[in-house]
Formats: sequence, structure tokens, C-alpha cells
Amino acid sequence: MTINNAQQLAPCRGKVLEALARAERQVFTRPAPKSAKAQVKFLLTQAKGSTRALAERLGVSRRTAERYRAGTLTTPQKRLRAALVEETESEWQPQVRAQVRAAAATSRGMMVDVTAFFGFTCTGSSDDGRERQITTDISPTYVKRILQLQEAGATEEELYPIVAEAITESYFTEWGTRSDGLRADFTSVSSFSFRF
Repeated sequence: MTINNAQQLAPCRGKVLEALARAERQVFTRPAPKSAKAQVKFLLTQAKGSTRALAERLGVSRRTAERYRAGTLTTPQKRLRAALVEETESEWQPQVRAQVRAAAATSRGMMVDVTAFFGFTCTGSSDDGRERQITTDISPTYVKRILQLQEAGATEEELYPIVAEAITESYFTEWGTRSDGLRADFTSVSSFSFRF
């Protein structure tokens, strides 16, 4: 297996997608299964008992999925451990997640905490770009767009402009009351988190 193939098989979430996943984990009313055996058993119920379907979903052999179900294998490799966590959390408590997401996209919005290098473009003069730590509300309109893109399988590169636009509107232009025409982009993200 080449390095490229290994990288394609491993689930990889960027900072924005990981921040959305962490925000969703915080709204769970019960903790998701932690052990590999419990995660496989849960995912098998979602796959209607089909070890073949689960094995394809996780990128492992059918026999490997059966061994984790039986408990003969207990410590998955890093790639499989990440896949188990991601797949379990994506299926865990869908109604709770859906209610919180719907409220954020229609009425509440959500908070974003980001430490990144922000650069600006606008008419007139502006501060030079620099690293900033920003905590601000994102309006439901932007939350809806971000969540729709996430559900559609958007990449980090597709999400960054929307998140930057949301931060610009709420933090830098204060909902259009100042700095008309300002556009902020961010790079070199040190930390990123959302709160529903």
C-alpha cells in the first residue's frame, strides 16, 4: 500500500469539521460507546446486523469486523480507531443532534472560538493582518449554510470562506454597522471550536 492510498483510507477531518463534531458531542445526553467492541456492536445494529456492510464502511475485512464484535480483537490500529469513533458519533443520538442543529440554523445561531491569522481586504485602510483570538456569535443564516455544507460532504477549503464571512459579519463589521466592504480571511488556524 502506498502512502497516498493509506492517506486516502484514513478518515481525515480538518479543524472546522472536527470543531463541528466536538460541538455535537457536547450535546449528547448519553455518552457514546467507548470500547471497540461496544462501537462495533452499535454500528452493527445500524447496519442491520450485516458485518459485510460494516466492514466496507470501516475499510476493514469482514473477518476483522467479526473479531471485534466477538471481542477477540480489542485494540484497533489508529486508522480503525478513528473510523470507529467517527462512524459511531455520526450515528449516535440522531434526534438530539437534529434538534440542536435545527435550533442553531433557525433561531439560536452558535458561538465560534478561533485563533488564527486574519488578513483583510477593503476600500480604504485597515489593520495589517495578524494572529487574533476571536469569540463571536454566528447568525443562524450562516449556521444553516455551514451545516448544509457539512452534510453535503464539504471539504475544509469549502467551509473556510463561509466561516470567514460569518466571522467578518459578526465580529469585524458588527452586522453591517461599520467597516463597509471589509472582507476577512483566515489562515494558520491554531485552534477552532463551535458551541451550539
